[in-house]
Amino acid sequence: MLMRDEDMWRAVQRRDAAADHAFVYGVSSTGVYCRPSCPARRARREHVRFFADPAAAAAAGLRPCRRCRPLERWQDDPEIAQLLALCRFVDLHADPLPDGGALAARAGLDAFRLNRLFRRYLTITPGDYLERERVRRIKRALRTSASVTDAIYDAGLGSSRGLYERAPRALGMTPRQYRSGGAGLTISWAIGATPLGPVCIGATDRGICYLQFGEDRDGLLAQLAAEYPRAQLAPMAPTAQPAFDAWMAALNAHLEGRVPSPDLPLDLRGTAFQVRVWNYLRSIPSGAVVSYGEAATALDMPRAVRAVASACARNRVAVLVPCHRVIRGDGDLGGYRWGLPRKRALIDAERRIAAARKRAR
Repeated sequence: MLMRDEDMWRAVQRRDAAADHAFVYGVSSTGVYCRPSCPARRARREHVRFFADPAAAAAAGLRPCRRCRPLERWQDDPEIAQLLALCRFVDLHADPLPDGGALAARAGLDAFRLNRLFRRYLTITPGDYLERERVRRIKRALRTSASVTDAIYDAGLGSSRGLYERAPRALGMTPRQYRSGGAGLTISWAIGATPLGPVCIGATDRGICYLQFGEDRDGLLAQLAAEYPRAQLAPMAPTAQPAFDAWMAALNAHLEGRVPSPDLPLDLRGTAFQVRVWNYLRSIPSGAVVSYGEAATALDMPRAVRAVASACARNRVAVLVPCHRVIRGDGDLGGYRWGLPRKRALIDAERRIAAARKRAR
């Protein structure tokens, strides 16, 4: 029997490890679910929901916290134990990585049941999980190998084609640029508060190149440093504070449903294809949504649906490059790197603005 909400909230406040098998809690502002003893900064009570188990949290569109790993506390559930065993098999597997068929065979499942297992607890498909592991290996190889050529083989790709096809979509830049870690680039940053949680804005002398939601200041800055490990990162200078305040005011006015998309200076950094997709996203009217297939067709590339989805996933500038306006063809929200609750909140706010403007005409 599920505990009362007030008892579960007290367990979260105490970070009570004894409650880790009793329930999980979701945080609407970040789109993750955690175990009660999670060491991350506590969320505000109004952002917290309680669930009997990880499956219920995932069904609400939440993904497992990478810090406290709530699924690992549910290993007495044979289905979750099977999923974790498959994930460890992928993580420890020598290159080349197994494919979905090999995973299904190892688990003794057909492709449909394997897909349902991953989506039920991780909200992604086995193919998505394998691609994330492949990207992780590419990043590690580019940072640690003696050269880009060595990275090709260290990442288990076998040829330069595999690296140059995947890396720009996954990294937002060419492999050589990623290997340089943003060397020579100066980014000023500042942290602000929004209705959807803390946000970090990073800007070059050309405009905003980075806008990310997160849970706290330390996590946001760590994420920025991970994206640009060799860039020169510095707090925004006092002389730039008026500009930052104006950016935050425009962003919050939009998030609160008071004004359409804010028109702020941008410095979009990515491949030519990614920038083309991002610019198209900015042309979608506030309050409207399109499917990934419709976006690909609008770009005169109807067969590039997956590439469009990948470009949306690699967007570094939340809200201002409105990848939240792209959903699946069946009407499902699809993915969102800052959490599905934020995606729903953004779409709802923009629809309220559109409806108010229509009534005012």
